[in-house]
Amino acid sequence: MPKRRVHVAAAAIFNDQGKVLIARRPSIADQGGLWEFPGGKLAPFETGLEALKRELREELGVSILRAQPLIRVHHEYPDKHILLDVWETRHFEGEPWGREGQAVRWVAPAELQRYSFPEANGPIVSAVTLPHDYMITGEEQDEQRFDHMLERALVEDGIRLVQLRAHGLDEVAYRARAERALEKCHAHSAELIINGSPETFHAVGADGLHLPSRALMSLNHRPIGNDQWLSASTHNLEQIQQAQRIECDFATLSPVRETPSHPGAVTIGWHDLQQMVERVTMPVYALGGTRHVDSDRARAVGAQGIASIREFWHE
Repeated sequence: MPKRRVHVAAAAIFNDQGKVLIARRPSIADQGGLWEFPGGKLAPFETGLEALKRELREELGVSILRAQPLIRVHHEYPDKHILLDVWETRHFEGEPWGREGQAVRWVAPAELQRYSFPEANGPIVSAVTLPHDYMITGEEQDEQRFDHMLERALVEDGIRLVQLRAHGLDEVAYRARAERALEKCHAHSAELIINGSPETFHAVGADGLHLPSRALMSLNHRPIGNDQWLSASTHNLEQIQQAQRIECDFATLSPVRETPSHPGAVTIGWHDLQQMVERVTMPVYALGGTRHVDSDRARAVGAQGIASIREFWHE
């Protein structure tokens, strides 16, 4: 028999301190005692946003003034297929409280890993924890200029996720740069992702490892532990599904648009990006010709946000 299909709207509600609200499921409910992002099932003929506003009024006594799509997660349970339609809001009225007797708690995103969530909520935790802007460093040879440009992006653009890409450096020079970059990133509450080998990642002690598409396709399991970020470069459906298969936490998908460095290249476009993002259950950054002004559009089609070199890497 076909599985029952359940469509649920849920919210990542952020307060002014950057903490996110979670609620504990009643002990008598399915998966009772676990924590979740508040929301509920869609009523007939409701949109996800309409259901979200209704559920949050009923459950928490708050009114949503503005919300943006965060992530859509399809998950198979033994008895049902569930679609979690998750929205992010920082604009609401009222002080949330458990109107149905449920415990609620404001939690810093970095602390969400300490809480037990239903299995389907794993990608939501990643999406809540990750920023919407992802900077990839340029191939800068001068170390003093590199340090200046990284510092500028961290301070002026508020970048909180950095991928260190420097294919022109040998291993010794790359590690030295990575160690300095890691110190700068941590000084500004940012995280550093190593674009290189697992050996380099472990030697530097970085926050995550990024796999180029060729390395991604050669793997049959996750190459690092679950306590650090694993990301990958993807360019088509086969690659993004491979990233899902080896349990990457997030990926970049490119090129969305033509770029100056690759004129005439075949691009994905927003429509195909949306179709591919819908096939996986992890955050995906739109890369390739994307600018900061594209962030809302990227999120509207299901992406986590934008990744870019050119938009952020400048003096």
